[in-house]
Amino acid sequence: MASAALLLGELLAVLGLLLLADRWLHRHLQGLMFLLIHDAEISVWLYALTLFPGVLLHESSHALMARLLGVRIGRLSILPRRVGKRIQLGVVPVEETDIFRASLIGAAPLLAGAAAIFAIGHFSFGTPEMVAALSNGDWLAALRGLREAFYAPDVWIWAFLVFTIGNTMLPSRADTHAWPFLGAVGVFVGALIVLAGAGTTLLNGFTRLLTRAVEWIILLGASTLLVDAPFFLVIWLLEKLLERITGKQIVYG
Repeated sequence: MASAALLLGELLAVLGLLLLADRWLHRHLQGLMFLLIHDAEISVWLYALTLFPGVLLHESSHALMARLLGVRIGRLSILPRRVGKRIQLGVVPVEETDIFRASLIGAAPLLAGAAAIFAIGHFSFGTPEMVAALSNGDWLAALRGLREAFYAPDVWIWAFLVFTIGNTMLPSRADTHAWPFLGAVGVFVGALIVLAGAGTTLLNGFTRLLTRAVEWIILLGASTLLVDAPFFLVIWLLEKLLERITGKQIVYG
């Protein structure tokens, strides 16, 4: 098992790369569509259509979790709209509720997205070697496993689904507003248990559980980044090609 410091470093690296990838994708995919169509409104709809499977899963998971927890929701929308300077790909209004339920509702897209990606990888790609390699931090072996996955039936359909889900499952700022408080409460309760002298067994169990959870997050993020790579390359090449053809260039602020 990797040391705590190494595991934390891998987690921070993967999360940082995911955030950078998410930012790059949404900016450059919009830019590519604009270069292709030269119409701001139609390009927004094409951009949203490309990510539609992921957006549908994201908003549906919010709605489903809210219903399961007995929280009322408004009308779910998966149509793109401009909100200030950004584009909102979907929304589901949720009534105000307690911190615990709000946290679960906010985390629903991440949980649903992770389950969908692992299911696609297991049943469609069938690459346990790649999963094992990523679990052990062996990126070269993981890349070899990814190469073998390209020979799976309908590989590009499943890869596209992983691409759209992986790049729309990250919680928004609104989704995570309750997380810091809930985390602080968990730390406080854990400290009380340890100080009371009853925490050794619980602390060891929690540490093992947390370590396993972090390993799965790293695995999920690394898998998403590996699948992202060819799609990002295609987007970048098409953008450069259209810039050369049209003589126009998108400047990202």
